[in-house]
Amino acid sequence: MNYKIPTLPLAATVETSKILKKAISANKIIAELKGLAQTIPNQSILINTLLIQESKDSSEVENIVTTHDELFKYDKKYADFSPATKEVHRYNEALFYGFNSLKSKALTNNLLIKIAQIITERDSGFRNAAGTSLKNQQTGEVIYVPPQTFSEISEKMKNLERFINEPKMSDFDPLVKMAIIHHQFESIHPFFDGNGRTGRILNILYLISERILDIPTLYHSRYLTQNKAKYYELLQKVRDENAWEEWILFMLEALESTARQTIVTIESIKSLMLEYKKIFREKEPKLYSHELINTIFSHPYTKIEYIVSETKVSRLTASKHLKRLVDIGLLELNKNKNTNYYINTRLLDLFTSL
Repeated sequence: MNYKIPTLPLAATVETSKILKKAISANKIIAELKGLAQTIPNQSILINTLLIQESKDSSEVENIVTTHDELFKYDKKYADFSPATKEVHRYNEALFYGFNSLKSKALTNNLLIKIAQIITERDSGFRNAAGTSLKNQQTGEVIYVPPQTFSEISEKMKNLERFINEPKMSDFDPLVKMAIIHHQFESIHPFFDGNGRTGRILNILYLISERILDIPTLYHSRYLTQNKAKYYELLQKVRDENAWEEWILFMLEALESTARQTIVTIESIKSLMLEYKKIFREKEPKLYSHELINTIFSHPYTKIEYIVSETKVSRLTASKHLKRLVDIGLLELNKNKNTNYYINTRLLDLFTSL
């Protein structure tokens, strides 16, 4: 509980032989994932579908639970969606904001503050009042007290920002460095709320900033949800016992395991797209277009507006196209709140069965 947050880089040598061996295998499979993602002709297919899955899984780490049906039907115009669904969509918005920001900006504290503001809907920066502590959810016991003053939080976050952006501070493998960054961020716990979700977005953005990934395809929140107790146990074990090796190995396994699963998912998406294209060409050759296929795979719950916007046809034509896709069995019609949703059920099954 009296953990003294280190100034980065770590004084101790943490890249043990076990860690280096694991980092090599994790980097290899992530490179394979990166290459495979580049074979999808329309990157928005992966960004849109995998990003919403990450938003759902990352929120579940914080016990914020909703369904795919609610998520894909979500519309800000309607107020009667569950608070959990709204929170997941804010995470989705924050992650997308961060990804787009990296195209022209560095991964800075200001960007993390903006991400936390989107997630929490609070227009605030780093914590500026004492009283924050982390407790055991079952017993209520205080297990860790993060920095309490604004000055200490700011000092530690400035050091973390330098560690993220200045290569000369450390020659660690980027995946190892990501594990250290994540632990440091979660230990500083700089915000009143949203630290876990912001920290998991930070992981992905760091890998993109280091060009380990081109687009946000590697999401390890499902692994962390499935191993939540171990995740929190090892976070604390570093503070109590300086157990960096166990922590880093756990995070490397999370990345490697997730990369393998994502490769399976992307291969399944590619296979399903080919099957849909074959059926589409055979049954509606005059209607077939790459843009239409891409749209129904970018949006598992397609609306007429999406077809109009992305295929540049009239609303009447878009409606006719979607009706034919229902008729030939590629989509299912679902009506909700005066809106017609055309659901790519087999694509959705790829995510709900993971």
